[in-house]
Amino acid sequence: MKKIFDEVSAQCSQLVTKRYSTSFSLGIRFLGKELREPIYSIYGFVRLADEIVDSFHDYDKEAMLGKLKRECFEALEEQISINPILNAFQAVVNRYQIERELIELFLESMEMDLLKNEYTPKKYKKYILGSAQVVGLMCLRVFTNRDNNAYSQLKPSAMMLGSAFQKVNFLRDISDDYSKLSRSYFPGVDIPKFSNREKLSIEKEISDEFNSALEGIKLLPASSRNGVYLAYTYYKKLFDKIRRKDSQAVLQERIRISNFKKFLLMCNASLRYKANKL
Repeated sequence: MKKIFDEVSAQCSQLVTKRYSTSFSLGIRFLGKELREPIYSIYGFVRLADEIVDSFHDYDKEAMLGKLKRECFEALEEQISINPILNAFQAVVNRYQIERELIELFLESMEMDLLKNEYTPKKYKKYILGSAQVVGLMCLRVFTNRDNNAYSQLKPSAMMLGSAFQKVNFLRDISDDYSKLSRSYFPGVDIPKFSNREKLSIEKEISDEFNSALEGIKLLPASSRNGVYLAYTYYKKLFDKIRRKDSQAVLQERIRISNFKKFLLMCNASLRYKANKL
């Protein structure tokens, strides 16, 4: 029965999310029950594409990504795929009327990761748009449930939040991206000579984006506000931990938040939400 396959597809996306990201999994648990499955389905697709470009080094990544792209748009048109991750994703895209342009921009950013790009400010902005901001907009389509007015109002803040999250990831992963994947996203930065001045400049951008994003989080529907605020709280804590480190220290270690501290953050975020102190 198709219903069983759709349920299995959604469960596959949920499994992928939980195995690859404890932080996002925690945030999704704090969403309204009706929102969890569609957000798992979006993240499952995003993770699948990301794994191709980041992990499958012994395979033809360009061919694999091209195949995923073709099968994705076929699934959207046919409203089914034998790939359970794509089947779950197409159902969400079609149900919430997520623009194809957002998916195209995301896949373009994944294609950029296949190349040894020297990131100019223009390419840097394009990559952040495709790899992070449009993913936030896909989720916002679900949160606003086809309410175009609410979506338009919250769109700038959602893009700021996605950008802040991605730049925190760049700082956290700066050493691994450079040494293992030969990537350097920050324009004009010579990674081995990464300076405190350059780090402070990047942190100022992120701080401003976090501040703008928080105003939008406060306006989200109640069903999504708590989960998004938890993700914000986690990334803000990670960002604050990175800020306390010297630029060279950031190059030498991948800064993390322990699972125990994630649990404490979850409790604190929940209490602040219930007390209306966002």
